[in-house]
Amino acid sequence: MRRSPIRRTAARITHIALSATLALAATLPFARSASANNIIVLNSGEATLSLIDEATQQVVGTVPTGKEPHHLFPTPDNASLIVANSVSNSLLFVDPKTGKPQRWLDNIEDPYQLGFSPDRKWFVTTGLRLDRLDIYHYDGANMTLAKRLPLSAMPSHMAFTNDSRTVIVSLQVSGELAAIDLPTQTVKWKMPVGSAPAGLWMTPGDKYLLVGMTGADYVAVVDWRNQKVVKQIPAGKGTHNFRSLVDGRHVLVSNRVASTISIIDEETLTNVGDITGLLPGPDDMELSADRRYLWVTFRFARHIGVIDMTTRKLVKTIPVGRSPHGIYFYNRAPVTAPNGA
Repeated sequence: MRRSPIRRTAARITHIALSATLALAATLPFARSASANNIIVLNSGEATLSLIDEATQQVVGTVPTGKEPHHLFPTPDNASLIVANSVSNSLLFVDPKTGKPQRWLDNIEDPYQLGFSPDRKWFVTTGLRLDRLDIYHYDGANMTLAKRLPLSAMPSHMAFTNDSRTVIVSLQVSGELAAIDLPTQTVKWKMPVGSAPAGLWMTPGDKYLLVGMTGADYVAVVDWRNQKVVKQIPAGKGTHNFRSLVDGRHVLVSNRVASTISIIDEETLTNVGDITGLLPGPDDMELSADRRYLWVTFRFARHIGVIDMTTRKLVKTIPVGRSPHGIYFYNRAPVTAPNGA
């Protein structure tokens, strides 16, 4: 079917805008060396990403993105970092070390959260605005749409099982989890979990699924094989997203309303400590390669922060753009669970 003149014009405008963005980005300042490690922060309220030099902890550049970049994920070969522009319906590929734009992929509708399955065969995006999940076949270079699966309401974060057969998605408005069978691209089950579930995290061996309950103040522990909530771990109001401490036992969870970060023991399923004294709205987190420093985006403060994990104190704040969300840097501690960055 031929596209209408209006849709052809819209497509031309989109391509012109993307080309102009790449051209503009090429003129912006970047780190002195192509091997430098920059922290990349997505400013979802400004359609930009900020580049921060890890050594000096200073902003060294700003790069335009599409509208509302929320989350990011490295390609399996780590050659690119994918920025999901949810309102612009596009993916921007950037150099994970420098943040320099590489290429665009448009016509990816409403990519909010994104990720690759552990076996690298599937690429999945959640459509928070469009209430659906898009599942793509991935062959190492290309993404081919396999299925657009309606999921109501507001599919948000996701976690893959280690066998790559299942992806579990949080549904923020309906307060549910949905398990999707990837080989058949069908819904296996849905279950109620509580108020505004968001971030998801698999404990070692895929034993339990941890759920950040943004509408409450705890982490829900889910026996996902039997679709049962087996425990609630007290955290802080607005419990939201996770990051491994890479010690084989602990995971961090950000509490956006309480403005704290809780440390969860994955074996005892208990809260073993809270990091306080933070700016409003801690959200996404990254851990330095030496595991000493935790970098955090503060959604409500236009800043990111650096926490010294030896003292659990906020030691630095850095101004960035409006509503900073996703954060990533190349020189980081590895992520030990399959739900990625």
